[in-house]
Amino acid sequence: MVNNFTASIALDLGTTAIKAGLLDRNGELGNIFARPAPLITAHDGRYESDALAYAETAEQVLGVCRAQAGDCKTLGLCSQRSSFLVWEQATGRALTPLVSWQDNRGAASCTALRAHEKFIRDLAGLPLTPYYFAPKLRSMLLENPGWRARLESGELRAGTLDSFLIWRWSGGKHFVTDASMAARTLLMGVRQQQWSPQLCEYFGIPPGILPGIISSAGMNLSLDNGLVLQASAGDQSAALIASISENQPEALVNLGTGCFVMRYFPGDRAAPGGYLNTLVYTDSAQHPHLAIEGTLNSIAAALAPYPVGECSCADLAKDDIFCVAEPSGLGAPYFRGDIGIRYSESVEHLSQRRIATLLLEAVIFRVVRILEELHRESAIERVYLSGGLSGLLCLQQGIAQCAPFEVYRLDQGESSLQGAALLAAGVTPASHRRSETISVTGNTGALPKKYRRWKMWLDELLTS
Repeated sequence: MVNNFTASIALDLGTTAIKAGLLDRNGELGNIFARPAPLITAHDGRYESDALAYAETAEQVLGVCRAQAGDCKTLGLCSQRSSFLVWEQATGRALTPLVSWQDNRGAASCTALRAHEKFIRDLAGLPLTPYYFAPKLRSMLLENPGWRARLESGELRAGTLDSFLIWRWSGGKHFVTDASMAARTLLMGVRQQQWSPQLCEYFGIPPGILPGIISSAGMNLSLDNGLVLQASAGDQSAALIASISENQPEALVNLGTGCFVMRYFPGDRAAPGGYLNTLVYTDSAQHPHLAIEGTLNSIAAALAPYPVGECSCADLAKDDIFCVAEPSGLGAPYFRGDIGIRYSESVEHLSQRRIATLLLEAVIFRVVRILEELHRESAIERVYLSGGLSGLLCLQQGIAQCAPFEVYRLDQGESSLQGAALLAAGVTPASHRRSETISVTGNTGALPKKYRRWKMWLDELLTS
């Protein structure tokens, strides 16, 4: 890549890794550099890491990449959604660890607000769950009553990871977040793209302590390191931007730490029961681009102990056992924390490889069921697979065999990074994607038959 032809620099603030890359004028992403994110410690449902160590690692990664960018000053940012901290305005010292999106300390807040769940969902477009910023911050404020006055006076700041880093890198001049990140807090009205007074009142969070909400693109924020932040978005939003087109019958299946099944969706329609209304981004004209989303939780953790790479497509549908493969609970549209990894019968007699195959089937079946339900809302013709787990042949073939759509695998290893770079450079989203067709091979009848029976088993499990 020639430095003088760099269109934008992109930085991906991931949960396990922090990455940066350069987008050239032809829309090609390269010069990618990555470092592991600081280790997250987990204890009693609390998932935390060192916020300042995270910031310093991000600065190192960005510095390495910027050194190869020539005269380019344009920066695009994407961030893990819902991870946040509280820090001191005067010093920038983190008062709390970086609280991960995985953290469960907001569970008590969700229980306390359960009677208002429908109203909260209607306003925010999200279910009432501990994953989001608002329940966690509410719990923190109840545990630390002295913080409220300090936040209201401006002595302390509270915000998601992107807000903290933008604040830090602008010397405290900009305390903001973009609309796509604000939309994952449970405090923003998804259709108004503003903090909702009603939601803030429910969670006991004064609106005045929250960062300003600005458009995801066309930010034009000057940073102290000489870069100009032009775009910022949540990581899954950035992946969608890089992967599918808005006005086409397409859906994205992003198979990573978790799985996100998304497609663009008209803003004047509510998502069907249990699915998420996702604000993907707002453009430089402040026009919102929305999607509908279903989720699978923590599938990488479910698969990690097993030899999934050894599983062949011929192994699929060999055992008459059904499975759910989400260790932290069923995600959207169900949001059932009481159902994690579950089998229809004992698997103690099975080999590790056969158990791995059952877990892969569970991922396939959940993905295909979400796709079918999204298709009923608005027709889908093409499905694109992305993320690290999309390289597993069993997942590719299983989804292609069971889904009544054309299935492709995207040939872009860093979709979130690519999306942030495209948005910053003002390049048409998804205009430079490359993909390969997944051609169905072998016996194509057994797995779809098992899928139909799996749906009945899951429905019975959900009602039992």
